[in-house]
Amino acid sequence: MKVSVFGSGAWGTAIAMLLHENGHDVTLWSRSADKAESLRKNRENPLLKSIKIPQELNITSDKESATGGIDAAVIAVPSFALRDTAEVLRNKIPKNCVVICMSKGIEKDTSNLFSIILKDTLGEKTPIASVSGPMHAEEVAKRIPTACVAASDDLEVAGYVQDLLMNEYLRVYTSTDVTGVELGAALKNVIALCAGICDGLGFGDNTLAMLMTRGLAEMAELCVKMGGRKETLAGLAGLGDLIVTCMSHHSRNRRAGVMIGQGMSAQEAMAQVGAVVEGYFAAKAAFELAKSSNVEMPICCEAYRVLYEGKDPLTAMRELMSRERKIETKSGEETWVSG
Repeated sequence: MKVSVFGSGAWGTAIAMLLHENGHDVTLWSRSADKAESLRKNRENPLLKSIKIPQELNITSDKESATGGIDAAVIAVPSFALRDTAEVLRNKIPKNCVVICMSKGIEKDTSNLFSIILKDTLGEKTPIASVSGPMHAEEVAKRIPTACVAASDDLEVAGYVQDLLMNEYLRVYTSTDVTGVELGAALKNVIALCAGICDGLGFGDNTLAMLMTRGLAEMAELCVKMGGRKETLAGLAGLGDLIVTCMSHHSRNRRAGVMIGQGMSAQEAMAQVGAVVEGYFAAKAAFELAKSSNVEMPICCEAYRVLYEGKDPLTAMRELMSRERKIETKSGEETWVSG
């Protein structure tokens, strides 16, 4: 297959190398001509140190060569660049080209899921799939065993993506729950930021377990309200991605959160991380979706207030802990009995 990967960060580079290893004719596209030239010359992405990019893998910043005659287009850009990248593909990719979104997030200003943006930009008939799961670029590039899920409204398209990506170190499952997969991919970044904040505040394992569990409950409730399936959030795109993002030293969201918990502002922490912290953008979208969907999401809403309104993280935690008494599940059969 002839495949182009749009986005030359760590994630795009790792996926381009995987696809090349799978025997496909791969082009890695960078928006920056200077960055494309540097990658061509040095055959190494600074974000993936000591991992060599194969000489046979084409690298370009030219839109025409990246879009011409391709069977699949993989989008692996930061959330803020998703719409602009979709515009690069508009009216350029072949009619039956499968568009695979491997970016994770929600558009900040509209709270739109990425599949919606892609359909609006490329047309309803464009075959589109979204891929997510616990996949750090650093580990995929090192061929460390990993699993993910490819979701599409059309199960045949999801199966096509499965065949395209799957190999001895990447196992790919399929799903038709695009909403659940995309929401899990975005919202776990918010919870991971909160996990880092808790670590920065000096809290322990009990706090992390509480945060991840209740955060997952918030994610699942919003997912169902927006038409997704609750069980999706118990899988790779939900729980799996949540675990790795909250706990891994590779996680930018967690690292930024630690610094915020230690006293930095959100802007200072993101500057210190030196790369895109997706949870910052997703927190605003989660806050807006919680309001518009009338879904109670106290953790995500407190994250928004800390990140955008400068609320003290310790105060936010105290207020979360002192909320009114609740039952854990919403079966409709349980009532609170005091005493």
